[in-house]
Amino acid sequence: MQMNDLIVKKRDGGALTTEEIQFMIRGYTDGTIPDYQMSAMTMAIYFRGMDRRETLDLTMAMMHSGDTLDLSGVSGVKADKHSTGGVGDKTSLVLVPMMAARGVKMAKMSGRGLGHTGGTLDKLESFPGWSAAVPMEKFLENVETVGMVIAGQTADLVPADKKLYALRDVTGTVPSIPLIVSSIMSKKLAAGADVIVLDVKCGSGSFMKTEADARTLATEMVEIGKMAGRKTVAVITDMDEPLGNAVGNALEVKEAIAALSGAQPGELMELCYTLGACILTAAGLEPDEAAARAALEQSVADGSAKRKLAEFVAAQGGDRNAVYDVSLLPEAPVQVEVPAPEDGYVSHIAASDVGMVSMHLGGGRATKEDVIDLAVGVVLHKKVGDAVRAGESLATIHAAAPEAAARAARDLAACYTITPERPVHTPFIKAIIR
Repeated sequence: MQMNDLIVKKRDGGALTTEEIQFMIRGYTDGTIPDYQMSAMTMAIYFRGMDRRETLDLTMAMMHSGDTLDLSGVSGVKADKHSTGGVGDKTSLVLVPMMAARGVKMAKMSGRGLGHTGGTLDKLESFPGWSAAVPMEKFLENVETVGMVIAGQTADLVPADKKLYALRDVTGTVPSIPLIVSSIMSKKLAAGADVIVLDVKCGSGSFMKTEADARTLATEMVEIGKMAGRKTVAVITDMDEPLGNAVGNALEVKEAIAALSGAQPGELMELCYTLGACILTAAGLEPDEAAARAALEQSVADGSAKRKLAEFVAAQGGDRNAVYDVSLLPEAPVQVEVPAPEDGYVSHIAASDVGMVSMHLGGGRATKEDVIDLAVGVVLHKKVGDAVRAGESLATIHAAAPEAAARAARDLAACYTITPERPVHTPFIKAIIR
């Protein structure tokens, strides 16, 4: 079998066999197939696509390119959650403790932020002493005893995806549905969960700009999950504006703690309740969505979800007291208000641009080597549909220095569009794909 023959076959619109896909991924992972040949293949896939069987085979070959997480020794239902990424997305910080409080075991491998989207691990490092490095024995122990772990992905988990993603990033082949699906689902399947829930963002602040594209991606991931024997549900959600109010690592942690304290209504909690209800019903732990939502609301009302967050933070070396006293979290020395330029209604907030404001303050990375300032970011006081008066604060900038704050305030003001008429409301939850 020769890689050149497979490139020609896909270039001409042929379907690769299971054995050919396994050969390709095995060879690329061990280095016998060079980058230039895999670049040609990913471009051929970009233009020619893959059918669902090929996508499944690619996903499974990538999943088995390294270690897989064996959760068979962990009792109860094991679940995992994935988001396609967005600005202000602190969902895991709220959802995972809620699920653990309801008895679902959450074993989550997360990543770090790059560009305008934040990484869950970076946010959690706002807790003094908290560590994403958890040895496997301790990882499994924490899943069993605490009910949740959020840790960094090990080097031996899906190594094919690490190589392929880096290659796609520099060859213009990132936006390919089969390649996106196999990248996401290979990692989720390798992580060993029984139930997988996917938060697929759509809108200006997300990778999938239209609801139609998001639906296509969600459907493919759900089908691949089902074909691989996992209960998989996708929720399509709006990312035309940032999720919640805070954008920036410690600021998002503070918002998540407020949410678990019952003080943060709105789309963040709507999303967490929806994703959580999907897990509980798919796992057969609750009979319907209404009962599942009531159970999740109870975990917030009785404080059990917040206690679970504190237990998790302590189990990974962090200061659990910061869950109850947010003054122990990093705080920026400079805070500046951003005034509204006129009366009217907020009709749009450019989500990606808000993320860039936070990144330029030091809250994100332009390169993997950049050091993040956990304290900086933005807190939005006005969201789409809100009425504003001239001079009223749209947001607060949290910065390390006055000059950076002034520049960020100017940039953030440009992210807002204010119109005389209130905008038409569109649903935050667009669809649920089961």
